[in-house]
Amino acid sequence: MDLDDIEQDLPAHVNIVPLLDVLFALLTFFIMSTLFLTRSEGLPVNLPKASTAKQQQVPTRITITVDEKEQVSLNRKPIAVDDLTAQVRTLVGSNPEVLVIINADEKVDYGRVVAVMDRVRQVEGAKLAIATQR
Repeated sequence: MDLDDIEQDLPAHVNIVPLLDVLFALLTFFIMSTLFLTRSEGLPVNLPKASTAKQQQVPTRITITVDEKEQVSLNRKPIAVDDLTAQVRTLVGSNPEVLVIINADEKVDYGRVVAVMDRVRQVEGAKLAIATQR
């Protein structure tokens, strides 16, 4: 019995374990990379829920965030409520299709949100929206 006879007795097989390792590594890479593609425009707050919420499709957006400490931010930059109208008016400019989204934490006082909304309504051409969760 020589070496050629021994090799002929062994069935041919393909080891797929390294292939599965590579596939799982690629799958993990693509899953992790898509998690970073989500775009968050406001600061993180706990939004209230609304069953009638729907997605707004407007090209230009301005985000005003009122966090749980009732601090107001315009496009992630802290701002005083008194300066809000002038800053929003500057950002709106002559664009008639600007959506101003208010991200207010559900624990924020109702009066604080109304004050922010009142400042935004003073700007002509700004459409107002309130962010919610489904």
